[in-house]
Amino acid sequence: MALTAEERERAARLLREAERHAVPVEPLSDLLPGLDLADAYAIQRANVARRLATKSVVVGHKVGLTAVAMQKLLGVDEPDFGHLLDDMVHRDGGTVSATRYCCPRVEPEICFRLARPLRGPGVTARDVLEATEAVAPALEIVDSRVRDWKITLVDTVADNASSAGLVHGAWTPLDTVPDLGTIVVDLLLDGARVAAGSGAAVLGHPAAAVAWLANTLGSFGTALAPGHLVLPGAMTTAPFVTAGQRIEARFSALGPVSLTFT
Repeated sequence: MALTAEERERAARLLREAERHAVPVEPLSDLLPGLDLADAYAIQRANVARRLATKSVVVGHKVGLTAVAMQKLLGVDEPDFGHLLDDMVHRDGGTVSATRYCCPRVEPEICFRLARPLRGPGVTARDVLEATEAVAPALEIVDSRVRDWKITLVDTVADNASSAGLVHGAWTPLDTVPDLGTIVVDLLLDGARVAAGSGAAVLGHPAAAVAWLANTLGSFGTALAPGHLVLPGAMTTAPFVTAGQRIEARFSALGPVSLTFT
C-alpha cells in the first residue's frame, strides 16, 4: 500500500468525524497524494470494523459507479462497492433528518435479498438470480463526506462508496417478476418527476452488478451471505435532496418506495 498505517488511520478518522458531525473534509486524494485503491478499501474496512465494534451489523453491500457516465467522470472502467449496516436502514414512507448528512442525494435501485451465499470468483448473473430470494423497490441515500462531492475513485471508495442510507419497499419473490433489466422507474421529488430509467442502465442488467460484487468480494476473502441485501447501482441520476422534500420512486412490477427529509 502507498500510505503508512498512520496515514490510513488519519484518513479513516477524518471520514469518521466528517460523518459524525455532518461537516465534510477536503478530498483525501489532495490531503494524502499517495492514496491508492488498496489504501482506500483498507480505510473503508477500518471504519466498518469500528462500527461493528459498537454493535452495528453488516446487512449487505452496495455497488457504485455502474453507470458509464459516472465511470467516465472519474476515469475508471469498473464499479466500486461499500457496506450496508443495520443503522443505515430506514422505514418505507418514513422520515429522516437531513442534518444527518453533509450533502445527500438519492438514487432509485432494485434491492436484492439473497437466499443462498455467493462467493467469487466465477459468479455469473445467472448464479445471482438463482441465489436471489426476492427483490424490492429501493432508494439509496448517497452522501459524500468530501466537500462539494469533489471526489476521485479513491475518495469515494474510502468513504464507503459514498453510501449513507437505504429504504426499501415490499419484497416480491423473484420468480414472479419480469426480467429485471426491463423494469423501469420514475423518480419523483415533491411529486414532480425528475428522472426515469431502467434496470438495463445498471451494467446492462442488475444481476451483472451483483455478480461483479460477489467476484470482487471473493478477492478480499469475503462472500455475500444468505439474507444479505444488495443494492446493485442507480437506475437514474441522483438528485440532491434537502429538508422538507419528499422523494418517491415508482417501479414497474415492484411498486413504490418513498422517504421524506425533515
